[in-house]
Amino acid sequence: METIQLISLALGVTWASGINLYATVFMLGYLSITGNLELPPGLEMLDDPMVMGAAGLMYCVEFFADKTPGVDTIWDAIHTFIRIPAGAVMAAGMAQGMDVGPAAEFAALLVGGSITATSHVTKASSRLLINTSPEPVTNWTASITEDLAVIGGLWTALNYPVVFICLLILFALVVIWILPRIWRTLKALFQRIGAWFSGRKDDPTPSSIPGQTRRDILKTLYHDARDNPHK
Repeated sequence: METIQLISLALGVTWASGINLYATVFMLGYLSITGNLELPPGLEMLDDPMVMGAAGLMYCVEFFADKTPGVDTIWDAIHTFIRIPAGAVMAAGMAQGMDVGPAAEFAALLVGGSITATSHVTKASSRLLINTSPEPVTNWTASITEDLAVIGGLWTALNYPVVFICLLILFALVVIWILPRIWRTLKALFQRIGAWFSGRKDDPTPSSIPGQTRRDILKTLYHDARDNPHK
């Protein structure tokens, strides 16, 4: 495998791990046992049937957890301590295949962890906003899109490395642009929810919005916070 392909695949693995770690591990193992990918020494265990079985089982659990509003946010919060370290370790493992030495492998660990953290935070914060919607369609659509993006991203990284690197740069630029806006909206939303629970009269309450469920009220708070993030 050429160096550019290894670099692209390493970047792809770390990016995908922040979105769906178990799908990433299973796909790497599958590509290895089918002869489409030669795993570096540090990652050879990924094509072990036990590893693939565990990854497949956890992917099935995540498939449903990730599509349940509220549960997906808890799942993402827990996996902050799983996806990021795993992505960093896999980046270092991919670097072993390049025979670049311990210093470069440690650099790959740091860069890989940063990329995984970026994709994970982007996914988790975006899904938190989506969960303010009372209907499940948006949540399911986002989750399935993420699953397809992981599979498509790894395939592109393996077969069209230059294209994937360009797409990753574009992703980084979009994240730089969108994350501050997401955080401002979330901050305003949490402030309004806190004000609602504290009983402030200038915020919506169950008595001022008759017949609405708590989810309807949260949706109202979200849209108000989104339209007036500096209020």
